[in-house]
Amino acid sequence: MNSIHRATVLIVDDTPDNLMLLSNLLKDKYATKVATNGATALQIVASSKVDLILLDIMMPEMDGIETCRRLKANPAGALIPVLFLTAKSLQEDEALGRSVGAVDFLRKPVNPDLLFARVAAHLK
Repeated sequence: MNSIHRATVLIVDDTPDNLMLLSNLLKDKYATKVATNGATALQIVASSKVDLILLDIMMPEMDGIETCRRLKANPAGALIPVLFLTAKSLQEDEALGRSVGAVDFLRKPVNPDLLFARVAAHLK
């Protein structure tokens, strides 16, 4: 990608350390935006261009599953690939995430190489 149009990745996580880590990992290749909860993520998607969303599942108030469900129900967010970031490792969690529209799952702690590969693959 050239510097004129860098894809924008929205990182949604309620843990500031995770937001900082992911932003720092991605900032050289992508424009990043961050949200600490689902409601803020929905506002960002409604008001600006987002190319991909990294979404934590376990968050207070509105969890990642509900956030994804609402994103996919909205024309502004319906086509944005959502990758769940989660410490959860059960097949049921992954099945639930895919049922609400997630395209991929990354386990925490995040492997940077895997993160880059998955983000790049879903932005193509």
